[in-house]
Order: sequence, then C-alpha cells, then structure tokens
Amino acid sequence: MAKIAVNKKVPDFSLPATGGESFRLADHNGHNVVLYFYPRDNTPGCTLEGQDFRDYMRRFKTANTRVFGISRDSLACHEKFKQAQKFSFELLADADEKACRLFDVIREKNMYGKKVIGIERSTFLIDADGLLRREWRKVKVEGHAAEVLQAVKDL
Repeated sequence: MAKIAVNKKVPDFSLPATGGESFRLADHNGHNVVLYFYPRDNTPGCTLEGQDFRDYMRRFKTANTRVFGISRDSLACHEKFKQAQKFSFELLADADEKACRLFDVIREKNMYGKKVIGIERSTFLIDADGLLRREWRKVKVEGHAAEVLQAVKDL
C-alpha cells in the first residue's frame, strides 16, 4: 500500500477500536478526522497527550472533527487506558502495524541507550473529503492538541 501524502486522498483502512465497533476511515466521510499515533498506553507522555485531546474534545466536536488515538497496544490494554483516563474518543489497536506503515510512523529509536523499533509520535488531519491536510511528526506533547484544533479551524 502506498504511503500517504499531504493534499492527497488517504486510502481507506480499518482497525479494531475500543467501544465495541471497528474503525473504518470511510465511515467518517463528511467529518474531519484527527489520527494521533503514540508509542504506548499508560506512559507519561502518551497519557498527557491523550488527556489534552480529551480536554479539547467538545471543541473538536463543534468543529465537525473526530479524534482517534492509535498505538500497537492490544485492544484490552486500550480499553483499560481509555477507562482510566476517561477518554471520550476511541483508541485504535494496530498490532500488525498496518496503519503505522501507511502513515510511515515506525522508526528506530534510542531508549536508555538501547535501539528499539517503535512509533514516532505523529498526528494527521484528514478533512471531510478524505484528503490529508496536515501532518505533524516528532510531536512534542505540550500545546500539541491546541495546535491541531487551530489547524482544524483553519480548514
């Protein structure tokens, strides 16, 4: 599958989701979609990032935008994380890295001096017509959700 590019249509894909229903991108036509990829549930940076998106959810909904978090964690792990943090959006389980590879977010990283392969914190804004409008790579958590919300408003 080809990788995504800004101002191009994002290929349809589906993933298991919290909340009991699978996610399919095509099911969200007519809405803006924010996909934020994060390394791992229940880690400090990932928890803060999720909390920030949670705290802005009413504003995202007002702007006709749906938010989804994606990591390689299991659906069971996602369900616990979502419940503990009271997220009002769904988390998508990408255990086989299908979406991670489509959005090209798998990178070699250095964790405490050891090389590991993992998700580079990244966010993608897809407009109501299914076009990728913005991408953020190597995301710093602080202020990021607010920046994404502003980009939605600027569409």
